[in-house]
Amino acid sequence: MGPGSLRQLARIGVNHSMIEQIFITHFHPDHTADLIHFLFVTRDPKILENRRPFTIAGPVGMEAFIRKLRNVYGRWLDIPDSIMRIEEMDIHKPETRSYKGYEIDSRHVIHTPNSLAYRIQGKGGESIVYSGDTAFCDEIVELARDCDLLILESSFPEGEAVEGHLIPSEAGRVATLAGVKKLLLMHFYPEALGTDIAGDCRKAYKGELILGRDMLTICI
Repeated sequence: MGPGSLRQLARIGVNHSMIEQIFITHFHPDHTADLIHFLFVTRDPKILENRRPFTIAGPVGMEAFIRKLRNVYGRWLDIPDSIMRIEEMDIHKPETRSYKGYEIDSRHVIHTPNSLAYRIQGKGGESIVYSGDTAFCDEIVELARDCDLLILESSFPEGEAVEGHLIPSEAGRVATLAGVKKLLLMHFYPEALGTDIAGDCRKAYKGELILGRDMLTICI
């Protein structure tokens, strides 16, 4: 839930009060900043009166992270336990949890000590994998095996690899090894913009390729 997430969701008709599950991959600001705004607007007494319970799930440390936010902002982020549930996913072994209409598989990936990637499996068999931030690793390949859509970070341009992140050809290699049906690249740092991201990815991947952008609709 990075900065601007709530605003963009509102643009497509998803009000913050409609959100029932949030899954956090790791605790860097570009993946968590809008949690502050989400909790702040939710704690309004008029909203809480009719608010359905929601879950914030993430890696081990999720509860401590929320507690530290509350320590900074005080009562402005206080949500009753009857409304907000916090779940922590195991970072030492793969884990599967069931929710209404789908399952979530989580697996540790190489970025921070607590980073997770998620696989969403619908009851009809459809599957989406979201990497969060990660370096090339066997874990993301196995999690993405045969999925319908792999949403994969590709932060830096070819030839400028940074530890804990992917470059386009590495992202393409993950998708090829996993045998995914569609690959969506996202999380482009300024250094990558203006480079041939798709062309560099094509060095290792020949399947359907999408470059992510806001307001994009994808059918799976």
